[in-house]
Amino acid sequence: MSDLPYRPNVGAVLFNPAGLVLVARRADLPNAEGAPGGWQLPQGGMDPEEDPRIAVLRELKEEIGTDRAEIIGEYPGWLTYDLPPHLLGKALGGRWRGQRQKWFALRFLGEDADIRLDLDPHPEFDAWRWVELAELPALAVDFKRDIYTALAREFARFAG
Repeated sequence: MSDLPYRPNVGAVLFNPAGLVLVARRADLPNAEGAPGGWQLPQGGMDPEEDPRIAVLRELKEEIGTDRAEIIGEYPGWLTYDLPPHLLGKALGGRWRGQRQKWFALRFLGEDADIRLDLDPHPEFDAWRWVELAELPALAVDFKRDIYTALAREFARFAG
């Protein structure tokens, strides 16, 4: 596993005016309503040499159909996670050991109707909702739980 690199990635903690955070249900796990990992924050890979601040807005547009947001905070440094052994060689195209992520807090400037999961011909998500920031760690799959815990702590000042 240590021979494989980390995939460069950005993630978005998108806050609505009430201080709630957008989570979306993975389309490949439609029956995982209450299972950890079934709901997650928008995130995605970075292009080579891409500025993370540009990448996070691009990923929002690709994954939830809108980039009507402004960056209001940034996690200091990068966070990493390793895939569990049973996902190595399968997840992330089999080319990565996990992800190295730059996370941002963003304020949503649009309306709920601007969130359009149906714009991508192969959507990553099939449902979305607003949740309390403190709920994030419980929603995360085990190998991402530490990251969601760190994000909930770091971005608490932006919540309700």
